[in-house]
Amino acid sequence: MGARRWLYGLLGWVIGGPIGGLIGYFLGAASDVRGTVSANPTAAGGGSSSTTGHSYSAQEQRNSFLVSLLVLSSAVIRADGKTLRSELDYVRNFVRQNFGAAAEEEAMRILEELNLKEVDVRSVGAQIAANMNYSQRLQLFHYLAQLAAADGEFSASEKTVLETIAAAIGISAADMNSVVAMFYKDTRSAYAVLEIKPDATDDEVKTAYRRMAMKNHPDKVATLGPDIQKAAADKFRQIQEAYETIKRERGLN
Repeated sequence: MGARRWLYGLLGWVIGGPIGGLIGYFLGAASDVRGTVSANPTAAGGGSSSTTGHSYSAQEQRNSFLVSLLVLSSAVIRADGKTLRSELDYVRNFVRQNFGAAAEEEAMRILEELNLKEVDVRSVGAQIAANMNYSQRLQLFHYLAQLAAADGEFSASEKTVLETIAAAIGISAADMNSVVAMFYKDTRSAYAVLEIKPDATDDEVKTAYRRMAMKNHPDKVATLGPDIQKAAADKFRQIQEAYETIKRERGLN
């Protein structure tokens, strides 16, 4: 994929949010191929927008996810006032593994430009919430929390930005706390992963595990492709590990 389509995509994002980004991406794609701006941005299939009723193909959903990921990554990376190599490497590896080597360098160039600008998290988040389903938004937030932990710790400013992002993209407080707790490996955090308190009964623990397993099943982000499903499977595994931690502490079968 050529750099030109990414530039069109970013321009589209500024003008029209994720939908504009998708339109710009495909306009740029057509320009790369033919040297002219001409494309059909309303191809149907896959998911749909809650605001326009437009139906998106799996590829469009993946493109929208990547654009959203890059914009919000910039907000997380710059939260503590510095850009760390460990964070950039995390983004680079994630893009390469999930979107392919062809997207890697262009995505990093876009991220470099984004890191020079202020990201209006609330405005961007509102656009994402209106055009991406909850399971995909939850997976996006999980990625951002991993990014914040890429240097080995969450700073207070990173946590604040994550909380702002969670609210902006419509992630519940319970889900936000659950995702953040996945990166702390003590028993107390295991309860937070399952969205329950340490004084929950054994039956409540089992019920919470079943609820979280259903809500975070990798199949719910199948349209984003097999590699994103792998990332979701990692989150699913962390839920299982939290449950096993509590079971061991309580002596449950």
